[in-house]
This record gives sequence, C-alpha cells and structure tokens, in this order.
Amino acid sequence: MVAGGARTGESEKISAWRPDVKGVTEVFHAHFTRHAYPMHVHDTWTLLIVDEGAVRYDLDRHEHGTPLGTVSLLPPQVPHNGSAATPHGFRKRVLYLEASSGGPLDASFIGAAVDSPDLVDPLLRNRISRLHACLARPGDELEAAARLALVGERLRERLRPRLADVPRPGPDRRVAGALRELLDARVVEGVELSEAAGLVHAHPAHLVRSFGAAYGIAPHQYLMARRVDRARRLLLDGLSPGEVAAECGFYDQSHLARHFKRVVGVPPGRYARGL
Repeated sequence: MVAGGARTGESEKISAWRPDVKGVTEVFHAHFTRHAYPMHVHDTWTLLIVDEGAVRYDLDRHEHGTPLGTVSLLPPQVPHNGSAATPHGFRKRVLYLEASSGGPLDASFIGAAVDSPDLVDPLLRNRISRLHACLARPGDELEAAARLALVGERLRERLRPRLADVPRPGPDRRVAGALRELLDARVVEGVELSEAAGLVHAHPAHLVRSFGAAYGIAPHQYLMARRVDRARRLLLDGLSPGEVAAECGFYDQSHLARHFKRVVGVPPGRYARGL
C-alpha cells in the first residue's frame, strides 16, 4: 500500500493511498469546507459517497448533487467540477476504479453513468462503505477484492436495470470446491481473487457467492481461519507472535493479532502465555 495524508487547512483534511487491490487505482478521503474543484477529468471511474454535508457538481452540462445516502458514479473522460452545497462543507470517501476491462466497469457503461450518475441505493452504499474500511487494513486484500466484486456487480445492475430481471446463476459447488482446494494449497502465500477466478473459470462475483453458499463462509474468512489454525500450532511450538505472523502469511504481527483474536477470543501473545 502506498499511503499519504495531509492537512490543507485548519478544517480541511485529506488522506490518499494506493491499495494493493486490482481494479482500484486510488482511495481518497477528504473533508473540505472551502475548496471548489474546477472542471476536470479523470481517466478512471470516480465512485463517491458523502458522509457529512453535500456536494453539488456539473457533469455533461447538467447540475447534480450528492445528498447524504447517495452514491455518485462519475465516468472517465467526462468533465465535471464540484463544490460544497452547504456552508459547513462536506466529508467524502472516493474510490478511483480502473476503466479497462480489468476493472469493475468498462467503457460500455459510460453513457448510462452520464445519464444517471447519482444512485439512491442503501445496499450499494453499505457495500462501498465496508469496502473502504477493508481497504484501510493492509493484509486483507482478498476480502477487499471480494467486496469490490460485489460492488461492481451492483453497479452493473443499476446502470443496466434490465440485467436485474435476468436471474443470477445459482451457486456452483464445482466452482466453490475448486476455490477451496486452491485456498488450501496456498494458505501461506494466498491468492488474488482475479487469479482464482481465472484458474476456476468463473466471474469473481459468482466465485464469491458460490463459495459462501456452499460453505457458509466467505473465501477471505476461510483463508484467515486456516492461517489462524496454523498460527495456534506454531505458538504451541514456542514461536513468538512476530515469527508466527511471518510463517503464516499475515501482513504483520498486528494483522495476525486482529484475526487471531476474532477467531480464538484472545490475542496471540496472551494465548502463548497461557501455555
């Protein structure tokens, strides 16, 4: 992860980083009271949620707004601006998403996004918010990729409503079983969701859904549970938590501690001291 944060004024703050998740080029969090964006363009999709206040902006010569609860999707290469719609400014979270075939949305959705950039969709907003929280945690890239796949699926449904009338393919136990075998074979090194989808010949969103339906657990939860199980054995063998984190594929010791406590109920250090 490449991270950065800065204060632009007494009450204006930003934080930006590049996560190690395919399809996301940048994460940007900001609190602005006075800044107004001039007309500009991005070569990526801009997926925006506002947590406080509201933003007004012009897109394709039409005025739009982002009241609380709205999801705004601004397409690549279409000029837009932005400014606070309230005296107290706004606080926002933004994901910049690849506009290529490797991202959640390709160029075929640009026209629909220009026509309807603001989506009132509580489910989509919740998924985006949870994705932001996950992207801020190094080591949870598989979970972030799975959440991004579901966000992309929902966006495609909203931009092409007729797709909502087409039944989704049901859970596929063959696909789920293939992914489980792959995760079991790569407990320590892990696997990217895009690579897994290619190996088992399934769309990432279908892969995530099939695994959850078959085993009652998300792929990233399954992988972390396998790593925690391995960590328990190594702690019993006398290794330190720092050594165990490296041996089991965790990002660092704090990453191990968070997942270990979630599964076992106590931090790894306390678990080891109880021997």
